[in-house]
Amino acid sequence: MTDLTRKTAAELVDALTAGETTSVEVTQAHLDRIAAVDEAVHAFLQVDAGGALQQAAAADERRAAGAPASALDGVPIAVKDVLATRGLPTTCGSRILEGWVPPYDATVVTRLRGAGLPILGKTNMDEFAMGSSTEHSAYGPTHNPWDLDRIPGGSGGGSAAAVAAYEAPLALGTDTGGSIRQPGAVTGTIGVKPTYGSVSRYGLVALANSLDQVGPVTRTVLDAALLHEIIGGHDPMDSTSVQDRVPDLTDAARLGASGDLTGVRIGVVKELGGEGYQEGVLTRFQESLDLMVKAGAEVVEVSCPTFVHALATYYLILPAEASSNLAKFDAMRYGLRVLPEGVDNPSAEEVMRATRDAGFGDEVKRRIILGTYALSSGYYDAYYGQAQKVRTLVIRDFDAAFAKADVLVSPTAPTTAFKIGDKVDDPLAMYLNDLATIPANLSGVPGISIPSGLADEDGLPAGVQILAPALADDRVYRVGAALETLLRDQWGGPLLAQAPELQGAPA
Repeated sequence: MTDLTRKTAAELVDALTAGETTSVEVTQAHLDRIAAVDEAVHAFLQVDAGGALQQAAAADERRAAGAPASALDGVPIAVKDVLATRGLPTTCGSRILEGWVPPYDATVVTRLRGAGLPILGKTNMDEFAMGSSTEHSAYGPTHNPWDLDRIPGGSGGGSAAAVAAYEAPLALGTDTGGSIRQPGAVTGTIGVKPTYGSVSRYGLVALANSLDQVGPVTRTVLDAALLHEIIGGHDPMDSTSVQDRVPDLTDAARLGASGDLTGVRIGVVKELGGEGYQEGVLTRFQESLDLMVKAGAEVVEVSCPTFVHALATYYLILPAEASSNLAKFDAMRYGLRVLPEGVDNPSAEEVMRATRDAGFGDEVKRRIILGTYALSSGYYDAYYGQAQKVRTLVIRDFDAAFAKADVLVSPTAPTTAFKIGDKVDDPLAMYLNDLATIPANLSGVPGISIPSGLADEDGLPAGVQILAPALADDRVYRVGAALETLLRDQWGGPLLAQAPELQGAPA
């Protein structure tokens, strides 16, 4: 492996600024890494080598002229395949959109291009972001670089695996119920869910409009802050976009990197731990808490009673919104069209039925059925209406908890990465992987997952989740960077340095 692929985004910026390398060299190094290991990892669905190198050459020209477009100009990035990319296929991991090339960019992609980040390609994901393991991709599962027999999390396992496997220094993911943070926990990477509405959703193929949020996937907290500042901010194209300015996230990350947490009140959520959580995950979590206390933090226990109902609430609201969003895939306007067999002059309904049967996977069909049922006449008030009431109670619990603490913490995921195939036939067991992350999506608050170490049982990564009040994203960066520093000092370097080298990868 070349040194360039091991560098963080911030280190690459320093090397580019010092003239020690070029964006073309950096981008080519990552393309070579993808060619060497992605057959085993399967993090990417599309690789745009020509486009990435062209963008890298333009970045080098800007830097040579002394006018870089942004702090990350010339640093390559991978993009989850749920975000529209002009001229590059966007499939959402589904056969129903196989080969579809959008005529426009998502706003966050427009901002990446404007900031000069070469786009390496599109990463694998659970179909339409429905899943917790990236096993529900129509194009095959992604594998965890720590153990290729295990899942990399979901739905954004491709983005997390690409960063963990050194195929990209940065990636974008989307988080609907934990799909950035949970993959971050099981791959030893950093995953951030920004405050809802603070990063544009325009051009994001929606799963659940009131829950979806685009965010960074990186190897350090500082890299996440640098990327977040580029993609964040108001967008008039997004009706849910907030007007508030993005806080100074890089300053917060750099402040936190000192490791000093004096005066910070940290709330441990009573309901996000205990039964159902792997012992090794809880052990690493407690060790992280102990380090934060030694760094000056005050730890208090907080109770959020309605969090125990968050999973059930989420799995009524999400399918309801998803069933409405997926109604547009009707075989008439774009995407796959399948004609029913044995029918000479099929009706629109028959074509639609045949197309959806062939184009949607089992998990998508399951959630469409559940969502349609929850919204149907006679059941709306009993299910969807009640779920929205519980959602309000979850928000109130957060408000009460944040009155006692500056940030809230918990394990990011109940367990480490499980083996591919272990839970694919048990949807309820699969859904439990998002137990700790879902409340943040229901309320819209920001969160970050930080690697907390390797679980004793299997030697696989676990994560700590840090949550802050809405629009206080700078708090998750400050506390996250402090914990990152404390843990790295203890480990003698980043957790990913302990990952086994992928077979066939260049030394």
